[in-house]
Formats: sequence, C-alpha cells, structure tokens
Amino acid sequence: MVFISVLSAQAQGTFYNLNFESANLTPIPAGQYGGDVPISSALPNWSASISGVPVTQVLQNNYTLGAASIDILGPSWNQINPGIIDGNYTVFLQSNPVDSASIFQSGTIQANAESLEFESADILGTGSLTVSFAGNTLSPVLLSSGISPSGQPYDLYGANIAPYANHMGELEFTVPTTSPYYVELDDISFSQTVVPEPSIVALTAIGGLFFGARKWLARQ
Repeated sequence: MVFISVLSAQAQGTFYNLNFESANLTPIPAGQYGGDVPISSALPNWSASISGVPVTQVLQNNYTLGAASIDILGPSWNQINPGIIDGNYTVFLQSNPVDSASIFQSGTIQANAESLEFESADILGTGSLTVSFAGNTLSPVLLSSGISPSGQPYDLYGANIAPYANHMGELEFTVPTTSPYYVELDDISFSQTVVPEPSIVALTAIGGLFFGARKWLARQ
C-alpha cells in the first residue's frame, strides 16, 4: 500500500467522539452480557439507524445472532472476534440480508483536512462498509493492518476528504444489506495525510505485479 504522508497533525473540525471513548455507561462485569442502553449514553454526538429508521437504543457488551443492530463493546469486554480495537470502546455494526445498520453525525470538516481515516475489523469477511459525507460516497483505501492489544486484527483505511474541507455535512458509516455482515469501527479521524485515490493504488499494484513478472521471466 502506497500513501504520501504530508503532516501527521490531526484536523478534527467540529465532529466529536470519533473514537467512541465518550460513552457514559455502567460497566458490565467481565464475562457477562449487557442489554439495551440509550444511544445518548453509549454514543454521545452520534445518531444511528436500521435501514434508515432511527434507533434510540443500542446493545452494550452484546450482539445479536442475525438481527441488524448497533452495538458498543467495552471496557470489560474480553472476547476476541469481535474484540476491542483500541481504547475502552469499539462500535460493532451488524446487518443482514434485509436490513442495513448505520451511525452518523453532522459537523464541519476543518479547513486543512486532507483525509478521513478509520480503523475497521471485518468479522465475517464479506460485504463492505460504505462511508459518505454530505451524501457523497467516499472511496477508502487500505493503508495498513495491525492487531489490537485484545488480539483483534484490524485494518486502517483512508479516504480523500480534501474536496469537502471546511464544509458542513453528515458523516455516515453504513454496513449494507448482505448475508449477514458484521464490522467493527474505531478511531475515526481527519488528518493532513494525503491519501491517493483507489485507482492510483490499483495502478501501483498492477505495476508491481508487471515488474515482478518481468523479473521472473528474465530468470527463465
């Protein structure tokens, strides 16, 4: 994966609780499952919906066995897959063939922001996480991969946000309808790191494969 680091300074604008650490919840003892909690306590500054229908409650330290839902995991959550990606809390979005799951909030992107970055863990390995700002679909590219302290593998993605710098709009993350699809989300940020468009990443990868093939043929 290729990307050009210009500056590492963060540029958050007027979005809040992008790492989900502002939750105000009564801890669930380790090894136990929680239940429904108000979204205002679990995800301050965020709203959520199932197939476009607003929800006022989310699951704490729990998840469904097929129903679409929005869940928050932490801090005593000690399971792996899904596990905590970073800090005390991670959001877990679940869709199914009928219903999608979304979280969103409105704000203004700082004037010098170049990219939107976020960490995500694809639990079942199917489907996709869609990201949009002000109704415009973004095109995240994979920047790197890692393993969290809890043992949860995750990927860091980046998307070009520069065209919307200093603009106000709704930032939305959606797990679309599929069969079924579960994804974790954490550590959303706006930064001054320039991220290439997916087409550039693809061309770079193709170029690398072509170069490797030429070297292999030369040895034959």
